[in-house]
Amino acid sequence: MAARPRPGDPAPDFRGVTTDGTTVSLADFRGRKLVLYFYPMDDTPGCTKQACSLRDHDAEIVAKGASVLGVSTQDEASHRRFTEKYRLPFPLLADRDGKVARAYGALGGPGLLAAARTLAGIADRVTFVIDGEGRIAHVIDRPDAGHHAEEVLALL
Repeated sequence: MAARPRPGDPAPDFRGVTTDGTTVSLADFRGRKLVLYFYPMDDTPGCTKQACSLRDHDAEIVAKGASVLGVSTQDEASHRRFTEKYRLPFPLLADRDGKVARAYGALGGPGLLAAARTLAGIADRVTFVIDGEGRIAHVIDRPDAGHHAEEVLALL
């Protein structure tokens, strides 16, 4: 596992396929802020609260010049079902091999629990606000799932 990036660090580059089959990379977000949030699993209680919080405040986030991109290790079909069920207005990135989560220090780490979570493909819940130049502006290490959008908006 890579060390978790800190504010001021360059954001690790990534490339992956989103809910609708589109390939995206960090470079696609240059010139605007990106709220890159990692979550454990589609359609679970905490992850649903977090996604719906961001959904309910998406217009405010966009008005502050930011895009939202969720990342977990489920496949595109799982992300599509989750997106449709909760009408999420932002894409979810299918990180099936955990490569993006590892680059951001959201998967892996020392200890038995981390090893078990990694084997199961369950990433940590962590959010990175990336500025328009591709640098980490803020890290929310322990997001409040039900009020996550408010946490994000306070930092934008």
